[in-house]
Amino acid sequence: MKNGKIRVLIVDDSAVVRETLREILSSDSRIEIMATASDPYVAMERMRSEAPDVITLDIEMPRMDGLTFLRRIMTEHPMPVVICSSLAVEGTETTLRALEFGAVDIITKPRLGCKQFLEESRQVLCDAVIGAASARLPRVATRTEVAPKLTADAVLAKATHALTETTEKLVVIGASTGGTEALRAVLETLPPDSPGIVIVQHMPENFTRAFAGRLDKLCRISVKEAENNDTVFSGRALIAPGNHHLLLKRSGARYYVEVKDGPLVCRHRPSVDVLFRSAARYAGKNALGIIMTGMGDDGARGMLEMKEAGAATVAQDERTCIVFGMPQVAIKLGAVDRVLPLESLAGAVAGFARK
Repeated sequence: MKNGKIRVLIVDDSAVVRETLREILSSDSRIEIMATASDPYVAMERMRSEAPDVITLDIEMPRMDGLTFLRRIMTEHPMPVVICSSLAVEGTETTLRALEFGAVDIITKPRLGCKQFLEESRQVLCDAVIGAASARLPRVATRTEVAPKLTADAVLAKATHALTETTEKLVVIGASTGGTEALRAVLETLPPDSPGIVIVQHMPENFTRAFAGRLDKLCRISVKEAENNDTVFSGRALIAPGNHHLLLKRSGARYYVEVKDGPLVCRHRPSVDVLFRSAARYAGKNALGIIMTGMGDDGARGMLEMKEAGAATVAQDERTCIVFGMPQVAIKLGAVDRVLPLESLAGAVAGFARK
């Protein structure tokens, strides 16, 4: 960084997108545009003289596609990359690969009305770049003014005491930046008889179904994008659909989920706080809450409520987080029982199930 500012290289074949991103990101006093490039070859030429702090990268480009460029960057000179591409909607498998290759975050853009969309997503874009600048880069295998934040009360119904008649255990997990690969690392090691799991991963709409489908193929447990009234049961993980809150509910001894619209909570929809606070109310001591890598503070207050309701609580440690934001806030609030590295989280689930 120079003069304390995050220097950004914008790589996109659209002149309109390049100029719009330049205007948007420059409006944040913490960000400075180092350069723009119409394709990866122009970007590489520019990077020979100076390395940016963050790259924003399109996927569909002439001469060299964004995925090929991303792999080359992460192999030769790793640095934070934010994908900004319409393929995040139309080619979700492609953007899943981008996360595997080391991209820190994904911003979707439509093919039509892109300039207006980017302008409306000003805060999201700036937050993504700022979060990426502080991210710990994953080990990749060669294969402005902040808007006021609503609390989970804007989505949850009036509080009730957590029910305790059942002994059925479940796990709720919240993650954001860096969470897609971190979740894969946890879920693919779990045995088929693991407790039911409900997950909020901050992720764009039309992206979570493909993400859940990919995990379902990799894991011994079943994984699916949550639908309203889905039952939470052993050996199954439910992932909140993009742009919808996901709440845990209870009917007798049966746990199920509610998929719900509502305002942004902690500037997110789905919100980890909404899921965690619903788990505090309806599962109490029968729940294990895990807060993982991510920027911001979503989930911290919900985790504190879980702990106060008797739930077990775990945070991913700083060393293994891509961004140590959400876990750090939860720890500072006193909401966390244990702080564990990523490789120990599956063991924490197994240990909770055995108790």
